[in-house]
Amino acid sequence: MTTTSTVTATRDRYRFPQVARMEWIKLRSLRSTWWVLGATVAGAVGIAVAVGINTEDATADLTNNVLAGIALGLLLVGVLGVLTMTGEYGSGTIRATLAAIPNRPLVLAAKAAVFGGLALAAGEVAGFIAFLAGVAALPAAVPAPTLGQPGVLRAVVLSGAGYCLIGVIGLGLGAIIRHTPAAIAVLVGGVYVAGQFVALLAHSLMPYLPVSIVANSLTVVQPIDGAGVRFLSPFAGLAMLCLYAVGALGAGAWLLARRDA
Repeated sequence: MTTTSTVTATRDRYRFPQVARMEWIKLRSLRSTWWVLGATVAGAVGIAVAVGINTEDATADLTNNVLAGIALGLLLVGVLGVLTMTGEYGSGTIRATLAAIPNRPLVLAAKAAVFGGLALAAGEVAGFIAFLAGVAALPAAVPAPTLGQPGVLRAVVLSGAGYCLIGVIGLGLGAIIRHTPAAIAVLVGGVYVAGQFVALLAHSLMPYLPVSIVANSLTVVQPIDGAGVRFLSPFAGLAMLCLYAVGALGAGAWLLARRDA
């Protein structure tokens, strides 16, 4: 009875707010978190400025162009998502975490909420600063887009959402695979490399690839319809990325609840 009461008390003591607070302490204490997020912002802004300076075609989708650096940040945030989960397996601290919080799906939900929120904030910062910096770098002869124009604010905001969702996909892969090198290989190989081969062999699948969704759906103002491929609308693309993230987290939660730590 004593053992049962202790376990029950432990389950009752730690609810989502408490678990999320623990995950936030762990995440913010890692230097890699801030280095990677800083690199994503710096990379997006640097590429935006370079694109802006070299822009000559005033009829192009200038918003989409200056947000091109978002693609670089997607890979970095995805890898950080993997590390957020697999880092505890590598150090062995996952055993202590799961011993303190027996509700394993709750642990993963808290990790996803905390990391997703931080990735979303970093993505929005990167998107807005990159847009403003890229627009400021446009030649004087090129009319600069403004946030008040139709579709521009939406494109910038959804670019940050893309950061968040790709990062959560990485987190889910980390929970599924548990080993850092293997999970990163699947993320890079499956989401980026294999995706490009699939796009070459079957053009009709290109609009549904995660990176393509961010580049050709979320951040566009002018609809793209090239080479016979019709890309998803911005919010359809957002919904597809959400499905990928939910699928990765769902599989990770199912496996986390059934496997030994």
